Amino acid sequence: MNASTEAAWWIPQTVHTSEAGSRRDPEAKIAFRALIAFTLILLISPQNWFSMLKPLRIAFLTAGLAGASVLWNGWAHRKPVVLNREILACFALPAWAFLTLPLSYWPGGSVATLTDLYLKAVIIFWLLPNVVATKSRLLSLATVLFVCTVPLAGTGVKNFLSGVFITRTDVARIAGYGESLAGNPNDLALMLNLLVPVGMALFRSARRTSVRICVLIILAIDVVGVIVTFSRAGFLALAAIGATYFLKLVRRPGADRTLAFAMLMIAILSLPLLPQSYINRVATVTSIDSDITGSSQARWRDTIAAAQFVVQHPIIGAGIGMDALALNTVRGAKWSEVHNVYFQYAVDLGVPGIALFLFLFYGVLDAARSSRRRLADVPEHRDLFFLTEALEISLIVFALSGPFYPVAYNFYFVLARSHRPVQASR
Repeated sequence: MNASTEAAWWIPQTVHTSEAGSRRDPEAKIAFRALIAFTLILLISPQNWFSMLKPLRIAFLTAGLAGASVLWNGWAHRKPVVLNREILACFALPAWAFLTLPLSYWPGGSVATLTDLYLKAVIIFWLLPNVVATKSRLLSLATVLFVCTVPLAGTGVKNFLSGVFITRTDVARIAGYGESLAGNPNDLALMLNLLVPVGMALFRSARRTSVRICVLIILAIDVVGVIVTFSRAGFLALAAIGATYFLKLVRRPGADRTLAFAMLMIAILSLPLLPQSYINRVATVTSIDSDITGSSQARWRDTIAAAQFVVQHPIIGAGIGMDALALNTVRGAKWSEVHNVYFQYAVDLGVPGIALFLFLFYGVLDAARSSRRRLADVPEHRDLFFLTEALEISLIVFALSGPFYPVAYNFYFVLARSHRPVQASR
């Protein structure tokens, strides 16, 4: 698809043609449905509740079905597969990881990280622009993602109210959502924060009052779900979402400005409802030494060790997934990962690895920004404008959360960019 066609994707006539073409391609429908099934499996993890599903590898099967459908559709209908600069950069990362395997601190462990986790995320990254190629699919995927937050946040709130904690010594931390991407409280907070902007987009684009009320209720549950995790990174990300939306909305006249001040008023009125223990934990953000759990001190120690390792090994790192082994050589055998996405790439894959990731991230963020700016002047596609704005904010959330999470090779970044209308990005 040439640049002029891509730039015009969101014009009504082009969108109509794209939708009609999609209906004529049964393989495209299969690919999209498989992608939706994969999304549900990824977030809800039914295999954790029904053990009979575990040996079936249902996530792999649905992702494989979606990929095979895209390739067959491209061959059968002579359609070019989308390969933009972001996808090429995404492919370059595992390629560099593969080239450095012989020099890994543990080649077998690096192979496992590459094949069991990272390649799946890369495949989904490639599938999204090739499958989510119409406005209706984009809105459907965004809705599915947002609705999936209900069991995630609901489980977190339920665990808090019923006393299901994983730690009780210094700070009580709730159990997360089973054995999934939201399996511990910090990951649960990250997942919810990445999808809260999607809810905001759906709320603002909804035309029926009943839908808006339902979305608001889910948003409220999600926010409470973030708070009960007692995640400091979760608090910072949630505050960033609120501040970013406020600054964006308050500059616009009419209903947007009213919504901005309504959000501010709700936040102020909610402050007295926060548990004192939560306020005390968040307060440790400003002082590492005040953290009675010792986790802040340990993470700062690991960050310093990671920086020292990168200085000593700037080109070839320890191998993908081997940051814990690398840090053992610097600060002693603690067997803990560096809780920092950027240093994970730098320690494991050297400066080339972190450079490729930053290039990829900037490309996606820049595309989201340019899409949002173009769509701002297209009233008939206001819902797409809200979604691209949500994507931009989700990416900002991921960028701010990166220094606190060891999730470089997982699906969180893919989820943050999953509601991007790729065809409108150029």
